[in-house]
Amino acid sequence: MTVPRVPFTQVPLSTVPLPPLDTSIPPWPGREVEVGGHRLHLRETPGPGPDAPTAVYVHGLGGSATNWTDLAAQLANTVNGVAVDLPGFGRSEPLPDYDFTLDSHAEVVIALVTALGVGPVHLFGNSLGGAVAMKVAASRPDLVRTVTLVSPAVPDLRPSLNRMSDPRVPLAMLPIVGASVRRQLAAMGPRERAEQMLRLCFAEPTRVPEHRIEEAAREYSERGTQPWAGPALGRSTLGLVRAWLVPRSRSLWTIAPQITMPALVVWGTQDRLVSVRKAPRTAQLLPRGRLLVLARTGHCAQIERPVSVARAVLGMWEAVGGHAW
Repeated sequence: MTVPRVPFTQVPLSTVPLPPLDTSIPPWPGREVEVGGHRLHLRETPGPGPDAPTAVYVHGLGGSATNWTDLAAQLANTVNGVAVDLPGFGRSEPLPDYDFTLDSHAEVVIALVTALGVGPVHLFGNSLGGAVAMKVAASRPDLVRTVTLVSPAVPDLRPSLNRMSDPRVPLAMLPIVGASVRRQLAAMGPRERAEQMLRLCFAEPTRVPEHRIEEAAREYSERGTQPWAGPALGRSTLGLVRAWLVPRSRSLWTIAPQITMPALVVWGTQDRLVSVRKAPRTAQLLPRGRLLVLARTGHCAQIERPVSVARAVLGMWEAVGGHAW
């Protein structure tokens, strides 16, 4: 007898007390580890102790481990947190022959979780990191306890200038005017770049605290000193688009039904980068997936709505513990 599936939009929200949301906390302390030949930079959030489960957080395109600061704090009463800078992002310098494909990023995450020796873990991914998390969960279910996908970068090929941080980018590719536009883009300061990214990724960028904008500007300034940062972003973008164009047998839409562990999909109604119209299909294809759609939220719900995301995640974990997911 087939057990009817719980409606995929029924997401229980936990009512347990959460730590007070303190957006003034700095990024969690970082350290470097050697994993599979890579030197990865991790940021770790202290949790209940060594016997508690571990959450592993994977950032999106152009992001870093600092994207998980607030959500990791909200979940720190329940899990130990490890946020990774993928090769070429944050403070993880890529190997010279690294190819920045989704498969390679997934292999790095698999190597990290294996090296941590704390699996299976609760795996989180946002945007590019969400696509990476899908690949990890499908290929190595033994390493993943639950998976939370925040606006995962599933195939979305619609052309739109609204998906660009700067509408001048297409002009930079043109003959004659392109050189001038490229000089203008290169001359932008870290603060301006940070504000552009906030406008692209957040539904309500004016609510971002000033010190968080300054943190983002410092990250952009640091990237300016890293010769690998620009190529890593460009090649990861190309790798993602190529992953959207692969044959159906290797598509993320085909991989999703292979993800058998409990899965939570979170999307913002005002996501400009990956349309919220992709959300129902994503959640429905996951055998144990459910969907939470957040109003007045953009592409990075874990940053913009950390309390709401935390309550949904904890609700999933509680339901799983009670065999009700």
